[in-house]
Amino acid sequence: MNGRPLTLLIAAGVVALEGLVALGLGVYVAVETLTGAPDDITTALAEAVFGLLIGAGLLWVAYGGLFRTERWGRSPAVLTQIFLVPIGGTLITSGLPQLGIPLIVVALAGLVTLLSPPTTRALYGDDQTTDAPRR
Repeated sequence: MNGRPLTLLIAAGVVALEGLVALGLGVYVAVETLTGAPDDITTALAEAVFGLLIGAGLLWVAYGGLFRTERWGRSPAVLTQIFLVPIGGTLITSGLPQLGIPLIVVALAGLVTLLSPPTTRALYGDDQTTDAPRR
């Protein structure tokens, strides 16, 4: 396991899952845009590209950052989870609780594992010094 705690592996898995979903939605929108007749092709293609970029970015954060135990991976991962909670709430209030509830559960699981003490130790080490001058 190379010193990676289970919480960090779960966090990387959650972010990778979110990345795969975003990538899949981007591909779906791209295919539907190219094979259908969208009202606004520019907007549809922009949405497809956005989904592809977000998906690829999240996969990079999951593997290149979290799985490889790089400190920089935690910030974008936490930010993503924070953004997903209100999106899940919007889905619930829009009449899609079957999508919103799982999204909130996954985002909260991601937050808990990303902010857990074992993940923090793995990413930042045991020696968490402050900016106080050393003697």
